[in-house]
Amino acid sequence: MLAKRIAAALGQERAELVLKNGSYVNVFTGEVEKGDIAIADGKIVGIGTYSGEKEIDIGGRIAAPGLIDAHVHIESSQLSPEEFARLILPHGTTEIIADPHEIANVCGMAGVRYIAEAAKNTPLEVKVMLPSCVPATAFETSGAHLSAADTEKQIREPYLWGLGEFMNAPGVLGRDGEALGKIEAAHACGKIVDGHAPALTGMPLNAYIAAGIRTDHECDTPEEAAEKVAKGMYVHLREGSATRNVAAVCRAVNDKNFRRFLFCTDDRHAADLRAGHINNALRVAVAAGLDPVRAVTIATLNAAECYRLVGKGAIAPSFDADIAVFDDLKDFRCALTLKGGRVVAEDGRALFGGERYLPDAVKNTVHLGEISPARFVLRLKGERALAMRLTAGSVVTEKRVCRVESRGGDVALEGTDLLKLAVIERHRGTGNVGLGLLEGYGLRGGALALTIAHDSHNLIVLGDRNEDMAAAANELVRIGGGLALSQGGKVQSLPLDIAGLMSSLPAEEYIARSEKLYEQAYAMGVKRGFDAFMSLSFLALLVIPSLRLSDRGLFDVEKFALVGIDAE
Repeated sequence: MLAKRIAAALGQERAELVLKNGSYVNVFTGEVEKGDIAIADGKIVGIGTYSGEKEIDIGGRIAAPGLIDAHVHIESSQLSPEEFARLILPHGTTEIIADPHEIANVCGMAGVRYIAEAAKNTPLEVKVMLPSCVPATAFETSGAHLSAADTEKQIREPYLWGLGEFMNAPGVLGRDGEALGKIEAAHACGKIVDGHAPALTGMPLNAYIAAGIRTDHECDTPEEAAEKVAKGMYVHLREGSATRNVAAVCRAVNDKNFRRFLFCTDDRHAADLRAGHINNALRVAVAAGLDPVRAVTIATLNAAECYRLVGKGAIAPSFDADIAVFDDLKDFRCALTLKGGRVVAEDGRALFGGERYLPDAVKNTVHLGEISPARFVLRLKGERALAMRLTAGSVVTEKRVCRVESRGGDVALEGTDLLKLAVIERHRGTGNVGLGLLEGYGLRGGALALTIAHDSHNLIVLGDRNEDMAAAANELVRIGGGLALSQGGKVQSLPLDIAGLMSSLPAEEYIARSEKLYEQAYAMGVKRGFDAFMSLSFLALLVIPSLRLSDRGLFDVEKFALVGIDAE
């Protein structure tokens, strides 16, 4: 095999495949250069003038290394791993660093193994991280628990690439034994630890990095990114569905520090993936002023080096023939995707099929009885209450104090910009229901509900009528999880039969059905600046400032404690 590669590189034998009549991005020189790309045994063996057993004329287009998503939750696409791969490979992504944190919080290690096994049915290369925070905090009820002892046992598995985003920054800074035990277990077997440190700065950031945490994808400002990079972290430029930080944060990239940045999507749902993946992040970055070749380097070589992906990230001899061919380096429309020297997508179409893997362990995960409208009655002691306000394009919430009237022992929402928010525990039958208020979302005359509620993925409901909130929630119980809305008692829904998070439907069918549900939500008044369902799903994420809601009640992230809803 090695002799064959050398012979092809020398031109003494024909290469198996040659891409001709195009240019390529040289991530080592920072230039776009011309040359044929010769491939043998799945490897790039030479660049120059070559002939091949098979030749593909790329017609003046530009080849780039296969794109790498440096941090993504496949579950947030709401698709199976197989369908996820069918959407992103045609956009030039050939490898992802996948953190199955969401499904692990529902199904434990069975969910992690499901992601890894299902991904094997596709050409997409998936490096699976072991989730570090199951549950994310001690202030919510998840479907599983992975302790430091569990981490030490599991992290040694060869299929696990590292330790997923370590959201418990307070645990690290407080030197909590469980938190540190998980990090030490990863270090002991030489595996990477991903970070999650929104707004962390100064000495606390020093301490977090000193724990050996390598990356962060939660930067909202160029200044935050610049500090983290200056202290040795890799910073992800993130362009997801609810969180879109690339245009702002890429302003931190300069001639001296650009090798410390990566691209990721984190959470990007199916309809957005149809329009683009990491190539979309490149498009946004270049439009914001980032040099195109530098952007490609960030999306390829930087990610490969950060995550120790040997043979990835460049078009050069000995590197894997993972290649994306783009029309140009502005719009980044992908004409051709190769994985290991094999064409796997062309002109927006995936060229592979395969069997589906769907074990019983990730099905039937909603364990609730019928929910009464009375469960959504919110009693206040006075007329002032804490409320969340969500910023469009971000998952950070503002803590507000609002004046609220009550009638008949329940808050009165008429004439206000407030909605009731509820998080209902769905895993263990505890009966927990956390209640809160959300300002500025826009919904009127009904309710939205879903079983995607980061990170413990309980059932989350938003609405202005208790009856509609109950109707939407009960529909999710009936269908075993998914998305639902109720308007005057008229209910529409879309099942997510895999852990209440993902659909086993083909991508196009799922997208078509979800788009109808989304349009109905917007017709009910949800503001277009929000992703009608995905933005809602982050309101239970207890590790993002500043006010959140769990099944146990309202949570103040700055205080890192449960708080009452009544304001002084």
